[in-house]
Amino acid sequence: MFKIPEDRFYSESHLWIKKKKKKIVRIGLTDYFKLKNSEIIDIDLPEEEEIFEKDEVFGSIETIEEVFDLIMPVSGKIVAVNEKVLDDVDILNEDPYIEGWLIDVELLNPSELEELLPPEDYEMKFLEEVEEIPEEKVIEEEEE
Repeated sequence: MFKIPEDRFYSESHLWIKKKKKKIVRIGLTDYFKLKNSEIIDIDLPEEEEIFEKDEVFGSIETIEEVFDLIMPVSGKIVAVNEKVLDDVDILNEDPYIEGWLIDVELLNPSELEELLPPEDYEMKFLEEVEEIPEEKVIEEEEE
């Protein structure tokens, strides 16, 4: 169904965080974001060298239905931006874990990684929320 790779951490705002080097992490959107929302049609990402604190807005994702803020899961400096995603947002809909990464960040406080969800905890949260989605959709359909 939906992938939750074991080799990364996850944020409450449905971002994945994967260690690349000692102080460099790669950040992207989870498959679950697509399930919870609709097709992604546009993305706004920061410039390289910009610095963000944990929980700051670093960009936005636009779906057919609404615009979502991207919340920085760790404090750090942007060291790379995935230009392919900016040029072709469909990559996010097709391959969010490999080709569809968003940014690489040099960590300012590596201990913040310990505050993120391991795959099994994210999966538990994910399963709880998935169970809620059909009920909401059923209620909306009955009202129409």
